[in-house]
Amino acid sequence: MLDSLIKDCPNYLFNKLLSQWLKHGIHPRAGYSYESLNHDWSVNHVGRIRLLTQCRQLYTFSHAFIETKDEKWLKPVKPLFEFIISYFWIDDAWIFSLNDDLSIKDTHSDCYALAFVLLAFSYYFKATDDKRSLEFIERTHLFLQNKMACVNGGFLEQYPSNEVSVRRQNPHMHLLEGYLAAYEVTHNKVYKGEVRKLLHLMTEHFFDAKSNSLIEYFNEDWSTNDTLSSNIEPGHHFEWVWLLHQSAKIFPEDGFLAIAEALWSKACKYGFDPNGGIYNQIHAETGSVLDPEKRIWPITEYMKALCVHKPTNTSTDNLVAKTLDFLFAHYLKEDGSWNEYLDVNNKPKAHPLPGTTSYHIFLGLIEVLSWSKAKL
Repeated sequence: MLDSLIKDCPNYLFNKLLSQWLKHGIHPRAGYSYESLNHDWSVNHVGRIRLLTQCRQLYTFSHAFIETKDEKWLKPVKPLFEFIISYFWIDDAWIFSLNDDLSIKDTHSDCYALAFVLLAFSYYFKATDDKRSLEFIERTHLFLQNKMACVNGGFLEQYPSNEVSVRRQNPHMHLLEGYLAAYEVTHNKVYKGEVRKLLHLMTEHFFDAKSNSLIEYFNEDWSTNDTLSSNIEPGHHFEWVWLLHQSAKIFPEDGFLAIAEALWSKACKYGFDPNGGIYNQIHAETGSVLDPEKRIWPITEYMKALCVHKPTNTSTDNLVAKTLDFLFAHYLKEDGSWNEYLDVNNKPKAHPLPGTTSYHIFLGLIEVLSWSKAKL
């Protein structure tokens, strides 16, 4: 069963998902990715084109070329890169979004999106050796430091600041992902230092040792936000498990894998629906279910975490097979599309195909393939 499911992974990724998005999801002349598609692969115009979506598509196609060396996946990456730096880098800052007619919509710089500039441009450089991407990584880093860094650690949610007092761990998690990628391609010790600072936020603020939980929401001084601090996401627990394993390759002596184990245990104990899938949200202290519906991305993050956290356990083969079986049965569709949401009864909810989701699907299945190859 497992061998058959493993073979289904590259077939779905390359022959279906990415081939369909390349055919239907990339503007044939301008080279950008549509924000969303319908399930018949027609364009779902939503009134904006985000920097985030472009960067996730650039990352995914760049990584696809790195994995396969198939020139087909290089076809979209250079136009995507050119589009991003031409339309979103305005007056020495990254803007958030465009209108559907490519006019400027929202000029604020979003921390979450900037994290994906770091990630996407790092992989674009690995795929193409285009040194302009390294220059933009440096510009992005300097913008973060000069405009968005906070004196008590971390970064503003956006610039200019909207003075919202709630801070989130989520953008910082993805900044860690971005800086890890930037350090890998440049060996710049400054980026390594940013990895260290972001990990410090994790150990000092994000991880709650009393409940073994990843806290999502904070006040400006990094105290937990009383209104929201009990709302936690199993998917983010798994995402951090994977990131802590990547970080331990750089800082092996700092005990990050102990935190990874605590997060893994918490999410595995309370995050799984007995009927399959992973809940969107649970309660930090009690583990009770707060949102019983199940988006696709948490289960892809679980696969990533499983493959690096428990790669040689006797039960891992069965867990990978069980997860892939559920994924192909309930989320991934034969034509390369997917179900973005399942309800509490595992019934798909009507929802279009976001241009940001293929990043999650791709990385989840690629990690499974890497794990499978390492076993040989």
